[in-house]
Amino acid sequence: MIRSLLSLTACVLLLSACAQPPLRGTGDLGVVVERATGSLQIIESATRTALARVEGLGDLSHASVVFSRDQRYAYVFGRDGGLSKVDLLSARIDHRIIQGGNSIGGAISQDGKLIAVSNYEPGGVKVFDAQTLEPVADIPATPLPDGQKRSRVVGLVDAPGQSFVFSLFDTGEIWTADFSQGQTPRIERFTAIGRQPYDALITPDGRYYMAGLFGEDGMAQLDLWHPERGVKRVLDHYGRGEARLPVYKMPHLEGWALADQQAFVPAVGHHQVLVLDARSWQPVDAVAVAGQPVFVTARPDGRQLWVNFAYPDNDRVQVIDTQTHAIIADLRPGPGVLHMEFTARGDQLWLSARDGGEVQVWDPYRLERLSSLPALSPSGIFFSSRAHKPGY
Repeated sequence: MIRSLLSLTACVLLLSACAQPPLRGTGDLGVVVERATGSLQIIESATRTALARVEGLGDLSHASVVFSRDQRYAYVFGRDGGLSKVDLLSARIDHRIIQGGNSIGGAISQDGKLIAVSNYEPGGVKVFDAQTLEPVADIPATPLPDGQKRSRVVGLVDAPGQSFVFSLFDTGEIWTADFSQGQTPRIERFTAIGRQPYDALITPDGRYYMAGLFGEDGMAQLDLWHPERGVKRVLDHYGRGEARLPVYKMPHLEGWALADQQAFVPAVGHHQVLVLDARSWQPVDAVAVAGQPVFVTARPDGRQLWVNFAYPDNDRVQVIDTQTHAIIADLRPGPGVLHMEFTARGDQLWLSARDGGEVQVWDPYRLERLSSLPALSPSGIFFSSRAHKPGY
């Protein structure tokens, strides 16, 4: 009788184990935004496969994603003001709130405990507890002259010292919000930094915050080690320039590159990638490319740049050698290339071809396409390795 009970128990345990999903880590996972359907595909780079689809994430037409420190959760910022916490292991929405009317991205704090969202409507930044998505702080932006609205906020990044940095598009400002002393932030404002900062980046060491200007030539730079020095103008005499071209899609500064003590930045309204000395921040070259660049993405070893373009050249990707500044490949992956993402060690380059309905995986050393996955109007691709990179 005892032997029979033991055998039955063993069978029950065996069947229970078989019913459980296989154990896996999260460091090799990522997500693909399917903008037309408000869904995410959860992907695994080692096997180049899609594991699951998560639906019900709202308007993902300009979605961005950050990850928890343990790389288990993806926080998705939707254009409809939605903030969604997605469990990559269970492939489900852990929690979702509507925190605003029109949001344009977000960031996770240095300690991983705070999620900040930048909003067009209402203008400002809202901050939430990363575990529960309960509100922590509301930072309204500068009111506009009509007294009815506030400035739209763009270029939100996390910074060392438990801070967030962001730009105010309509009023030409850069603000820092320091949460190091608790949940009531210390705000520092820098005004008259230039007209219409449209996006921004932070250098990998967390020192320099750079805001691109759409309303005038140049970029605005804030040295976070020495904020008392104020905002400095970089590339003051370069931008859209005299021969202004129509801008079909604004370049994204997040995808800029630092390599061999050089900074590579997409030009606004020019068919060029700008090259700056990363010590003096002075221009040293301008690489002519096939169209208006959107992302300039560096291979992790810094030897290559992969560049995609706005319409009508958005079926092309060009590869630039960072030492010679020569174009070493002119690829045609397919229609509507929107985003590119390297795996953490740089063995793969994933890109989304929205109008082709697929995500492609490339070998960036051999410049060969390895495989493709079907996807529903894919746009952003984000790997969980971003969890350990400041500014991502």
